[in-house]
Amino acid sequence: MDSLIRSPFGDLVSMRQAYGAALVELGHTRKDVVVLSADVSSSDFSFMFEQSFPERFFNVGIAEPALVDAAVGLANGGFVPIVNTFAFLIATRAVEMVRTHLCYGRANVKIAGAYAGLSDSFDGPTHHAISDLAILRSLPNLTIVVPADPLAVAKLLPKVAAWDGPVYLRLCRNEVPAIFTSGYDPEIGAGVTLVDGEDGTIVACGVMVARALQAAEELQHEGVYARVVEMHTIKPLDTWLVTACARDTGAIVTAEEHTILGGLGGAVAECVAGSFPVPVERVGIADTFAESGPYSDLLDKYGMSVQAIVEAVRRALQRRSSGATAGNRIERIQDAKICS
Repeated sequence: MDSLIRSPFGDLVSMRQAYGAALVELGHTRKDVVVLSADVSSSDFSFMFEQSFPERFFNVGIAEPALVDAAVGLANGGFVPIVNTFAFLIATRAVEMVRTHLCYGRANVKIAGAYAGLSDSFDGPTHHAISDLAILRSLPNLTIVVPADPLAVAKLLPKVAAWDGPVYLRLCRNEVPAIFTSGYDPEIGAGVTLVDGEDGTIVACGVMVARALQAAEELQHEGVYARVVEMHTIKPLDTWLVTACARDTGAIVTAEEHTILGGLGGAVAECVAGSFPVPVERVGIADTFAESGPYSDLLDKYGMSVQAIVEAVRRALQRRSSGATAGNRIERIQDAKICS
């Protein structure tokens, strides 16, 4: 499992550059792929596809609802459309069309949500996408995929295009650490165990995967061996793996660049509550808006630092220990009643 991870992590690589290159590669292998943009191709690097395949690229302008509707029409005509705009606009301005015209009809449209999380850092809270997973995860028939590094983008994009039905692909704007080696081969709907451990599990997605791995390394110095799971598919969640981690390690921490309400943390907590209840701590943005500033600084300030993950693991282990103590106390009371 460790062979999937670079050690140490590779240099910072632009995720949007990787996305643009992956689009071009996909265009060469899939002649039915068309790309649409809401006039943001220079921002999300979908312009690279436009340069290579101008006859298969459509700029609908700053009109996100029309972007989705045009893509649905193309999908109904047998194409595989990949639509591009900012993540916050998909989850707000275009969400009615995503719900009714795309998800309800199971249109074979792929949505690339650029500048997700806090990665549009200097444009402030109006442009931050901190609730898109919660909003879109609630829509029936929509699959949600969150790559963790540039190689993951290249590996997952062809599988997103081949997936039957609507998909939301969540993308970071900025340069991110190159985490994975060439052995990384993700499948939609299946989480990937990157580091094994028995003292608790960290389930992470997107840019928080690198920080989860750093947190696990720091915890090892304390004698705590945390399992690290990369959950690139938020929906459908790999409930089998989550339940197995709950059974094996007895405590779970989730880490995501998103509000702690309704995203990866919510999905994992729902799964654990229904299958094998254990303490769950959620690392992410509290129920608040963020501010403008340098990207890495915002992640740290709003609860997504490496240290925040370490502290969440400690809390989860403390809760697990307290629960075991309470359980033993209940058993002793029950035994005393039986003896009396």
